[in-house]
Amino acid sequence: MSDSEKKFNAEGFYAALAHTVESRGVTWRQVSKDTAVSATTLTRMAQGRSPDAASQAALAAWANLNPADFVDRPGRKTVPEPLAAALTLLRADPKLKPAAVVALEAVIRATYKQLRKDAK
Repeated sequence: MSDSEKKFNAEGFYAALAHTVESRGVTWRQVSKDTAVSATTLTRMAQGRSPDAASQAALAAWANLNPADFVDRPGRKTVPEPLAAALTLLRADPKLKPAAVVALEAVIRATYKQLRKDAK
């Protein structure tokens, strides 16, 4: 596979990382301290640049992310369906009461259906 056929989705990786930072209620300064990734690298990532391999590995380990999930490849099929994956994660969150999960699922399903590229 040539470099033109694969590309790391730095924006997607940063977005997932940012969601983790928000949900854990920590600061980016704390992330830098916990991962030994410089604040400069985190700032560059916020601007859409890819981190170096060591920084990417440290951040992925900290946030429990799989970097391979952020490599765009032609013909790659995303499994599971994104909505199913998101809802599965919500159902597994011990901080949410069952009623909260039901409410969030309803909102997320409706929003996802409305905003999908193929929404009619």
